[in-house]
Amino acid sequence: MIRRALWQGLAAGTAGGLAMTLGEKIEQAVTGRPDSHVPARVLQRLTGLPERPGRQPLPVNWAMHYGQAALLGVLRSVMAQAGLRGPVASAKFTVVRLTSDQILENATGVGAPPQTWPRKELVVDVLHKTVYAFVAGAVADALAARGGLGPGQRHAALRPGRRAGVGPLPRKAAPGR
Repeated sequence: MIRRALWQGLAAGTAGGLAMTLGEKIEQAVTGRPDSHVPARVLQRLTGLPERPGRQPLPVNWAMHYGQAALLGVLRSVMAQAGLRGPVASAKFTVVRLTSDQILENATGVGAPPQTWPRKELVVDVLHKTVYAFVAGAVADALAARGGLGPGQRHAALRPGRRAGVGPLPRKAAPGR
């Protein structure tokens, strides 16, 4: 399961990153908002790369932007492999995506907590991360579905809902030890 989740997640996360970027470019054309250089600055701080004022190198910006998108896609793929699929799983994953950004941006001193941002900027950021999470989720879910139901889905199929009388799947029917 983990091997499948790795390659499928990298693909799903990259697809989500591409969709998020396309949405950002459309939004920027409409609103006139400039490119963000926060991803590059975070990567520079995390890796010890030299920093400079103003515009940041595009390859460094893209490395962080798409690298983080691809790596987080692996987590969404693990969710899909386990049977956590669909819009509710993608909504949960949106929170993970936003939290990942905030941890990295705030821990490196590049960003500030979202509650201090202008509301308009916060709405735009949440919208773009939601696009990422739902596109990555749709791809991860579609790829995972090719392998059938996940263990959680198989467990739920025994009797829908959380029931005291329905024990776990037999060990052979679920990945793990």
